Amino acid sequence: MQHTSKLPNVGTTIFSTMSSLANEHNALNLSQGFPDFGSDQKLIDLVNKAMNSGYNQYAPMAGNLELREAISKKIELLYNTTYNPESEITVTAGATQAIFTIINTFINANDEVIIFKPAYDSYEPAITLNGGKSIAVQLKAPDFSVDWNRVKQKINSNTKMIIVNTPHNPSGSVFSKEDMLQLQMLTTGTNILVLSDEVYEHMIYDDEKHQSTCLFPDLKTRSFVVASFCKTFHNTGWRIGYCCAPQELMKMFMQLHQFNVFCIHHPTQKGIADYLKEPKHYLELPEFYQRKRDMFLDLIKGSRFKFKPSKGTYFQVLDYSEISREYDVDFAKRLTKESKIASIPLSVFNENNLDNKVLRFCFAKTDDTLKKAAEILIKI
Repeated sequence: MQHTSKLPNVGTTIFSTMSSLANEHNALNLSQGFPDFGSDQKLIDLVNKAMNSGYNQYAPMAGNLELREAISKKIELLYNTTYNPESEITVTAGATQAIFTIINTFINANDEVIIFKPAYDSYEPAITLNGGKSIAVQLKAPDFSVDWNRVKQKINSNTKMIIVNTPHNPSGSVFSKEDMLQLQMLTTGTNILVLSDEVYEHMIYDDEKHQSTCLFPDLKTRSFVVASFCKTFHNTGWRIGYCCAPQELMKMFMQLHQFNVFCIHHPTQKGIADYLKEPKHYLELPEFYQRKRDMFLDLIKGSRFKFKPSKGTYFQVLDYSEISREYDVDFAKRLTKESKIASIPLSVFNENNLDNKVLRFCFAKTDDTLKKAAEILIKI
């Protein structure tokens, strides 16, 4: 029997490659984006309570109503705008499922989707599976800023969607208010949809404000906002996220969602709904992670790596150009094998594998882990 894959050129992801290499060489793993500390025991207790209280059957297809109401209240508190919990919010199996379903709902053969590179690696495969075409706009290092004139040049009658990601993974940059106004200006009066990946919305530093698409009236009318509780509450294995959009867009999303996962783990939804009753659980996150970022950077300030402090996410990009001229993938692998520390090279997410001589390190780690990592990096 002979079969052909719909994604014949997709191999093992760099995340799997680097984590496998880290395991093989007993290296400190700062490559994949997951904390090495636990969730709040209170949240775990609330999920257990939900299980013991009978929340063990199917949740409503759009998600537990209490959770959708809590999400709506959170958005109103943070951004002074609202989404109807009955018709404009859906709980999903992590942000990745939301992203995949949005693209699957709206992208058809020959539709063009503008993405900013380096781009999270789930965008392009979903576009390809639906016959669409990814149109790359390379962010400009070292700040990973957007050339909006370049974006304007890429827009044409085939442009169906623009995917934005802020705070940005893997670079740690954030979109400014001016960036969002430029995006709004370019899409106003068009049929272009915006998919706004805002998974790291609660991890933004130095008194910056997260510029959600829902803050901008015209953008909100054409946008899906995608977010994640997995990243927010340190439990990436729970795979629970959500998306928000105007009712007419969400109705189309639900047509596919019902045949994909239908609904999400019910007791987790109930537990998170109860946990969100105390806004401090997400309002305190910027301070929590900025302390870790600052500690990590202070510990490595005597190294030969160059850096600009991450503006968001829990990733820090380090420039190794004064250490080696190796291709970043090769350098990352060598550091894992020889220095016993794993990171992620950014070229694999760039247009034409552009190599800016930078590696991404995750600082969502215990203080002890960050101290061990710094000891290694100082010696390189």
